[in-house]
Amino acid sequence: MSRSTTTPAHPRTTPAPAPPPLPVRLAAETVGTFWLVLAGCGTAVLAGDEVGYLGVALAFGLAVLTMAYAVGHVSGGHFNPAVSLGLAVARRFAWRDVPAYVGAQLVGASVAGGLLYVIASGREGFTTADGFATNGYGDLSPAGYTLLAAAVTEVVLTAVFVFVILGVTDRRAPAGFGPLAIGLTLTLVHLVSIPVTNTSVNPARTLGVAWFDTAALGQSWLFIVAPLVGAALAGLAYAGATGDRHAGVDIEGDTRH
Repeated sequence: MSRSTTTPAHPRTTPAPAPPPLPVRLAAETVGTFWLVLAGCGTAVLAGDEVGYLGVALAFGLAVLTMAYAVGHVSGGHFNPAVSLGLAVARRFAWRDVPAYVGAQLVGASVAGGLLYVIASGREGFTTADGFATNGYGDLSPAGYTLLAAAVTEVVLTAVFVFVILGVTDRRAPAGFGPLAIGLTLTLVHLVSIPVTNTSVNPARTLGVAWFDTAALGQSWLFIVAPLVGAALAGLAYAGATGDRHAGVDIEGDTRH
């Protein structure tokens, strides 16, 4: 009498949840970037004399922290074209979605800049020449730093910022603490670089307020190019520095290896 054999069942894998539809993610990016610019630049323009560099740095850090917790699970919480680029270079984010994310971030930042201009204009004698949280070098640098100093600062600090984001969103990292680490890192970045460039590390943040200041708009090219270069360097470096040879789970919920 022959004995029947049972083939062991293959272990089942649970598929990753589908990401929200692109329009939903874009709405989250728009709202998140709007809040980042309104809260951070708003603190600098409306309360900078009262809170100083530390207060402005904390405002930017708290803005990204709060929105990362609020909508990070929807869109990934980029709120920054440089972050979207760095994640795509590191194969954590789909290249096909980068242009749409950048567009949403620019819209959110520009709406925030416009609203801030309306509010600030309510003060008698207001002019953007007195300061509108714009980024700059040379005569437009808060402490008169050169173009080279500004470029190095923006490239290096953006690279560090994106490197931290890649680390805390790594599937091997402790869950739940990512927004806190990202917010604290952005605070530190501002503490270092406010005197140099007024801190960009985010092309959308730069353009959101530069539209209202012709001189600052003329220097905005640096604060587009330098953060994007820094972000790309971080995306390329992360795998080699940490042994992350696989892309892992995309931060908006899609799996790509």
